[in-house]
Amino acid sequence: MNRFIPKALLLITTIISAAACSNSLNQERAAKSEKDMTFKTQSRTAGPEFDIVTDMGTIRIRLYNETPAHRDNFIKLVSEGYYDGVLFHRVIDGFMIQTGDPLTTNPAKSDYYGTGGPGYTLPAEFNPALTHKKGAIAAARRGDAANPKKESSGSQFYIVQDAYNCSQLDGEYTVFGETIDGFDVIDAIAAVPTDRRDRPIDDIRIRHIVPVQAEGTADENKSAE
Repeated sequence: MNRFIPKALLLITTIISAAACSNSLNQERAAKSEKDMTFKTQSRTAGPEFDIVTDMGTIRIRLYNETPAHRDNFIKLVSEGYYDGVLFHRVIDGFMIQTGDPLTTNPAKSDYYGTGGPGYTLPAEFNPALTHKKGAIAAARRGDAANPKKESSGSQFYIVQDAYNCSQLDGEYTVFGETIDGFDVIDAIAAVPTDRRDRPIDDIRIRHIVPVQAEGTADENKSAE
């Protein structure tokens, strides 16, 4: 009869192992379900916020979840420090202020300011509910003749200073965020003296862009500068 004991022990071990595997699988499913639920909840909330720290003050912006490709691309570039040191290379008072060209960190390439980028474009994400209101964040792009699909620059963007004069751009350029604080900084940058190419006489840089933390404050080590 003792010869049956090893088989019994093997059967019990198998049952225990199966139960453990089943429990582990259930836990993984529960975790995945919880993660999915969290993602779905987040997708219904307001988009991520960032502080654009410039030489003339800080502009706080919020990205739109309705334009996910532009939102995710901006988050990626910020995480890489892509915008650190870039200039506002095109400033038109009563219209908008434009930045995001990596070439502007190199004075030797001043003749090419406004043409730089990460080497890719983004498909347009037009949304009639997202308009060129004061402080709107929109993607720059090449003209229609060279860009019939109106694809966005991979990095360059502009901030609307005058909603009335920019209203003609609705449905032509992708709006992917809005300003929630720092409108006075936008106006101050727009008012600086510029040359015939709409470039500020004195350089105005983005020092860095930092994500706003959940409690509502940005990275203290950077925003305090």
